Amino acid sequence: MMVERAEDEEKWLAAGIAAIQQNAFYMHRALDSNNLRDALKYSAQMLSELRTSRLSPHKYYELYMRAFDELRKLEMFFKEETRRGCSTIDLYELVQHAGNILPRLYLLCTVGSVYIKSKEAPAKDVLKDLVEMCRGIQHPLRGLFLRSYLSQVSRDKLPDIGSEYEGDADTVTDAVEFVLQNFTEMNKLWVRMQHQFRLAIGLSGLQGPAREKEKREKERSELRDLVGKNLHVLGQLEGVDLDMYKETVLPRVLEQVVNCKDEIAQFYLMDCIIQVFPDEYHLQTLETLLGACPQLQPAVDIKTVLSQLMERLSNYAASSAEVLPEFLQVEAFAKLSNSIWKVIEAQVDMPILGAVTLYSSLLTFTLHVHPDRLDYVDQVLGACVTKLSSAGKLEDSKSTKQIVALLSAPLEKYNDIVTVLKLSNYPRVMEYLDNKTNKVMAIVIIQSIMKNKTCIATAEKVEALFELIKGLIKDLDGDLHDEVDDEDFKEEQNSVARLLQMLYSDDPDEMLLIICALKKHFLTGGPQRLPYTIPPLVFSSLKLIRKLQGRDENVVGEEASASPKKIFQLLNQTIEVLSAVPASELALRLYLQCAEAANDCDLEPVAYEFFTQAYILYEEEIADSKAQVTALHLIVGTLQRTHVFGVENRDTLTHKATGYSAKLLKKPDQCRAVYACSHLFWVDDQDSIRDGERVLLCLKRALRIANAAQQMANVARGGSGSVTLFVEILNKYLYFFEKGNPQITAAAIQSLIELITTEIQSDTMSQDPAADAFFASTLRYIQFQKQKGGALAEKYESIKV
Repeated sequence: MMVERAEDEEKWLAAGIAAIQQNAFYMHRALDSNNLRDALKYSAQMLSELRTSRLSPHKYYELYMRAFDELRKLEMFFKEETRRGCSTIDLYELVQHAGNILPRLYLLCTVGSVYIKSKEAPAKDVLKDLVEMCRGIQHPLRGLFLRSYLSQVSRDKLPDIGSEYEGDADTVTDAVEFVLQNFTEMNKLWVRMQHQFRLAIGLSGLQGPAREKEKREKERSELRDLVGKNLHVLGQLEGVDLDMYKETVLPRVLEQVVNCKDEIAQFYLMDCIIQVFPDEYHLQTLETLLGACPQLQPAVDIKTVLSQLMERLSNYAASSAEVLPEFLQVEAFAKLSNSIWKVIEAQVDMPILGAVTLYSSLLTFTLHVHPDRLDYVDQVLGACVTKLSSAGKLEDSKSTKQIVALLSAPLEKYNDIVTVLKLSNYPRVMEYLDNKTNKVMAIVIIQSIMKNKTCIATAEKVEALFELIKGLIKDLDGDLHDEVDDEDFKEEQNSVARLLQMLYSDDPDEMLLIICALKKHFLTGGPQRLPYTIPPLVFSSLKLIRKLQGRDENVVGEEASASPKKIFQLLNQTIEVLSAVPASELALRLYLQCAEAANDCDLEPVAYEFFTQAYILYEEEIADSKAQVTALHLIVGTLQRTHVFGVENRDTLTHKATGYSAKLLKKPDQCRAVYACSHLFWVDDQDSIRDGERVLLCLKRALRIANAAQQMANVARGGSGSVTLFVEILNKYLYFFEKGNPQITAAAIQSLIELITTEIQSDTMSQDPAADAFFASTLRYIQFQKQKGGALAEKYESIKV
């Protein structure tokens, strides 16, 4: 059915265009021969094609444009006729003899344009005559295009200020009256199209009225610019100043908008008013414009209308600081806020998205106009909370996206989370976001802090901040059922970890309160989050400890103040929670970091306790052989750097570490761990820790283990293993030889070199280029030391390479 209708329309359009072209041909021939009567005859016949009711608006527009082009040529002919002495009044009278009203009025408008230009009569009289006579066409489609033609031919002939048509008898008031009258009549015709359609549906019982309604509304929308052009003309009139706009133009336009009671027309015309007229006019007539909003039909998309108005006013405020007093003078915020409240109250069925969009636009406006009024910003957020309270958690993606935009606006404006934290309703709005979006918003907040390098310097502010980002800190209700991508989870927690560097106070007592607040929040995060959040907390605490080094802890009355001992107690409790996750390897590393810090503070009992906890973890929790090797080297390295222990405690810890070394699974690992322990008995900057004999015992034990490893390789693979371990031990001998260990002699080094040389030359030795290169490099080093001269060269002199 629709296909047949479209095909018929194409035929009707083609026939109409052909008739226009044919009559236009004869009209042109008459014009060329200066035959006025024939020209009017054929032009009337040409214009009669516009009487059709068969075409859709789109097709009718094509037909109209063909006729319009020909009318422009006819208008030029009329101008030439008047120059040749033909009376414009006679022409004006002559065209009124056309047999049909529609061609007659088109010709009348054409001649009327020439009549005004000739200035033989006041422009206002001609314009009034034309706009009144156009009432003769009441068919909506034909009437709209006729009045559009009238508007088109008269727009450059209106008696405006500075126009050649302005005079004693013609003023801008006459121009405004003409345009308003034409606008009113065109809007009535436009609205009537909708009513005619409803009547047709009711009488004919058409099938698929919803589809037909959608089609008709689309056709109507195609014609809206014909009506809107009138407002555009008003906006361009120089004589329409603020007073005239306030007293005449806006009230008349709004009266027509409200009274037409058509949602399509109301939405479009309100949008036109906002876009066409200057921002200054909107600001000064805000109350009048906003007063019309609650009177619009419930189906009108009022949120878009008000949002566009507030967006324009926001841009106007941002354009220059000089205009801001105008906003204060007219109390723009109060009027907009009150209007939005009335609209939301009047439209009880307004979706949450609409209300949030309105509040988001109002907040943007407030931030541009009143950035210093946090109470206004909080008031907008509070109104949003009131509306959201009736909806619960938002599931609609568009609504949540709008909430994120609402919450992001203060962050972008102030670039300071500390300012945002003063807004009491800010966290209340976040509560209505679903868990996923809550996390997104938390990331936005953290990114803002990091980008602007905002320091959060009090525990109170940290508490408020963590209330905002709690979606990243702990599982929210319903999180257990949400699938979280591992990479996303890691990125979220890394963001939280990076945030800690911005939570800092120069006051040690306040910083301790911040650390305590962080610990409280992080411990609620569950086992998955602790490995990400505890390490930065530990290092923040250690940073504070270093700051407190040397502070007198025995000052009377300061029991409650920050002290290294208190912080170490806090750290011990915190890492203990991490070790139970389990994340034993990470916990061990943190215990050793704390032990090193306690060593720097000369707190022997504290350092011993941390080493003890690390050893317990090593014995009870770390079972993987590779992890044991790594952990043991960390223990040895940390213990070697400590200086706080007395003889007894150091011997205990050293003995334990040496014992662990001999119990590793693989012989090469045992060997390397044992010779690493030799450094525990010889520390350069501590004369009290220089036990050459025990160093030698460790190295000899390492040699025995290396030899055993070679024998096992011989049994398992049928050939000797690599000499890499022997070369590594040789390097340790050379290290302690240079450091002056009396137990490490040149003879012992010479013996080890010969052993390695023999092993390399053995037929059973498997080829290992890396080991050979390592040994050759070691021999070159010895040769270099011998050639360098000095006391060290004398020591190396007896070693043959």
